[in-house]
Amino acid sequence: MSDQLPTPDAEIAALRANPKQTLRAVSEGMEAHLYTANKVLDHGFVRVVDYMGDDSAIVQAARVSYGAGTKAARDDAGLIRYLMRHWHSTPFEMCEIKLHVKLPVFVARQWIRHRTANVNEYSARYSILDREFYIPAPEQLAAQSRVNNQGRGAVLEGEEAARVLETLKADAGRSYDNYQAMLSQDGQQGLARELARMNLPANIYTQWYWKVDLHNLFHFLRLRADPHAQYEIRVYAEEICRLVADWVPAAYSAFEDYRLGGATLSAKGVDVLQRRLRGEVVTQETSGMSKGEWREMQELWG
Repeated sequence: MSDQLPTPDAEIAALRANPKQTLRAVSEGMEAHLYTANKVLDHGFVRVVDYMGDDSAIVQAARVSYGAGTKAARDDAGLIRYLMRHWHSTPFEMCEIKLHVKLPVFVARQWIRHRTANVNEYSARYSILDREFYIPAPEQLAAQSRVNNQGRGAVLEGEEAARVLETLKADAGRSYDNYQAMLSQDGQQGLARELARMNLPANIYTQWYWKVDLHNLFHFLRLRADPHAQYEIRVYAEEICRLVADWVPAAYSAFEDYRLGGATLSAKGVDVLQRRLRGEVVTQETSGMSKGEWREMQELWG
């Protein structure tokens, strides 16, 4: 294998210049995205390598029909909305997508928690990683939230922000210098790559191929495109949302309506809403909800 991470530009240009005919179902919206590297963060990207199926594949699976079927597109969209609304998952599993993603290691470790995909990551055991690190934009440098252990608070400013940025850059550069020095020491053999890599920082970039079906992709996007998700993974999810909206527009519209923009109520939540609609004054003490549940419901419904 090559010692350096491949740059996709030449490969992408060659593939786009050599289109092939096919008899399989084609999504015109997704065809326009094939082999295009969509920039994310400072050095990252997402590109579509391949896909299978479209909106009609979801409908065909639900009806177990042949070809384009006998229903109008309006009826197909209605069926897809029904499937989404009632949490039917199997028809959405008939569509798959394979992405090539370049991302910081700490984002990859968050991403890999979604264990319902096929993943093949660039191996630093065999090859040497490039000197590329994620350095946050100043507006993303925030202090620890005082109320959420997983969240950010106020944006750092002035000397404090400058100090943090300089520390990030200096530590990343020093770690990479030591990584290179351990690999090659004045013509001697040097340390094994699988050992030298352990000194690299978590903000260095890695790459992988990630293949997932649409049902599990929607689950990923529901969590990672949420406004509360960490910024560095959310921007990847938002870019994937844009691609999926062009690939399966009817399915994405239903997902956007029922998952991204929707809300789920517990039985207690339904009871509280029904009592309020009847004119009853309901408090946290009379709702049967915990303080956390009540706070979340108040934030959603007022």
